Amino acid sequence: MTEKQFFQMLKTMAGVGQSQARDYTSYTVEGKRFGYYWPRTRTVGLKQTRIEQTALVAERPDVFEVQFTAGAFGWVVVYLDKIDADELSELVYEAWRLSAPDELIEQHPEPVYLKS
Repeated sequence: MTEKQFFQMLKTMAGVGQSQARDYTSYTVEGKRFGYYWPRTRTVGLKQTRIEQTALVAERPDVFEVQFTAGAFGWVVVYLDKIDADELSELVYEAWRLSAPDELIEQHPEPVYLKS
């Protein structure tokens, strides 16, 4: 999985904004954060449910690690070098969906990146 592919995924998603910090870029949908990218470590952080966070980390700790938890959500760190584009596309879409308003979800009920 390359950074370029990750950025292409984000371009296919509706309402995505980004904000640059010194060490990372954060991604939002309609002002709600759903992801991060750290170029130095080639990792992304993605919003997931706590159950999904636990399952991902337990199943493949070489690919995923716990980032933090907040309320009903558990964020995961994903190592880009260790995941394929299809799986990451699904996880990015899920993170986006957890933050997107209902109207956007209805307009985009599945990841567009997988169709291209």
